Amino acid sequence: MKTLIPMTDYETASAEVKAEYDDQIQKHGRITNMKRTMLHDVQTFKTYMDWYTLYDELKPVFGDRALSIFSYAISTGNDCLICGTFFRKILIDNGEDLNNLELNETETLLRDFGIQITKNPHAIDEAIYVKLREKYDDKVLTQLVGFAGMMYATNLFNTVARVPLDDVLYSYMNDKAKEE
Repeated sequence: MKTLIPMTDYETASAEVKAEYDDQIQKHGRITNMKRTMLHDVQTFKTYMDWYTLYDELKPVFGDRALSIFSYAISTGNDCLICGTFFRKILIDNGEDLNNLELNETETLLRDFGIQITKNPHAIDEAIYVKLREKYDDKVLTQLVGFAGMMYATNLFNTVARVPLDDVLYSYMNDKAKEE
């Protein structure tokens, strides 16, 4: 499948794009195909990178594992090959058996919320809302919904732009993705 938007080429990129590219390499040791694609417009790139800002805000409340499970539920619900596989990698690399995940109450709540967001955001089970409101204040709930929206938007960008799967993710693809 041909991509809609090719990845930026570092050698021909502007100084501003090179600076963002170099920052990603410094922080993460590499730059993903999604980020290389988004770097055709630095503002778009920076907007999507605010996902990490919300992640860092929510991490003390929920923890890495719960946020990865939430992101995985949203990404697989949206059939986003890149994000779904990315979160599969994170969970597997952390020793998780995705066929037998043992979830605590919070992780179950976030997984179920993520699944329902992608199935029908107009019909999320009221019991999920009740549990969320019992446990979290308005700021955290705002951040969580905003984070879900950014995850959804990232899924949409990758899917619509036909961003190619990163080489490091191929071995983590699920069986459905391997068949396609």
